[in-house]
Amino acid sequence: MSIHAVKRAQCHLAWDNSIPPAIRVASGDTVTFDCLDASNGQITPTSTAATIATFVFAQLDQVNGPVFVEGAAPGNTLRVDVLDVRTAKWGWSALIPGFGLLADEFPNPAVKIWALHIGEDEGAEGIADADGEYGYAWFDEAKGIRIPLRPFAGEMGVAPGKPGAHSTIPPYATGGNVDTRHLTKGATLYLPVEVEGALFSIGDGHAAQGDGEVCGTAIETPMNVTVRLTVLKDKPYVKTPHFVTHSPHGRDEEFYCTTGVESDIREATRSAVRHMIEFLHAEKGLTREDAYILCSVAADLRMHEVVDMPNYVIGMMLPKSIFTKA
Repeated sequence: MSIHAVKRAQCHLAWDNSIPPAIRVASGDTVTFDCLDASNGQITPTSTAATIATFVFAQLDQVNGPVFVEGAAPGNTLRVDVLDVRTAKWGWSALIPGFGLLADEFPNPAVKIWALHIGEDEGAEGIADADGEYGYAWFDEAKGIRIPLRPFAGEMGVAPGKPGAHSTIPPYATGGNVDTRHLTKGATLYLPVEVEGALFSIGDGHAAQGDGEVCGTAIETPMNVTVRLTVLKDKPYVKTPHFVTHSPHGRDEEFYCTTGVESDIREATRSAVRHMIEFLHAEKGLTREDAYILCSVAADLRMHEVVDMPNYVIGMMLPKSIFTKA
């Protein structure tokens, strides 16, 4: 086994099987990636909402790589073992006009800059406690709202077989912007290979996120992530990303839940989020904008009922442990 590195500058802005590999590795090798945040450095610890107006959107969501894995061929599966994820000491969340599940209801930009407290010791990067927490960030210290950090890469994928440049913003059958918060340290991701060498890339560091990432951003952060890449020849059924993970809640967690009940599954989802925002505004004194961001970084969407037509029931579940004050 060899250990390799992909530098911060070795990145690209599209999934494209014609991009030359940054490095070549053997199956079973370990690679460490140094990744800038999803804004590609356009947001800094001193940014404000005014920064959003200057965004160059074509520069967002870059990924680092690609990595050519020897022996990978179309029809194979690439096993990606997440060995370590280390964040910066800061992160950001934002409301970006035109983006997010409730974009029509939140037309104005907003930016929240987070201080990330990593481990019990500020220098103890990469250490997780017994509940799987890597550290924490205060959403609002005065109100006692504390977010556990469980970092992961929002973007992990391989090059599609279809020629041409494909945006890094959406997810694909080959991975990409899957934004799946369960792909933390210790998880294993399986990706269907469509081109020689697989051409694996990674990026979009998240310090914390709820299932759904409903406002369009998590706690975005630069990261260093280490993975092991292994070619498998015996999993032809892997046609989309599959993964193995552990529970994101190490403790016996209690949740406050809202639901949306609608005949359209997207509208049911929007309704569940809207009701959680209303709860947080009424019970916790948050502005609607802050409540929306909190839903995105801490609350999980769930499909509770999908068979009793004509209506679906979609839930949003918020862990009560984030509220450290009564």
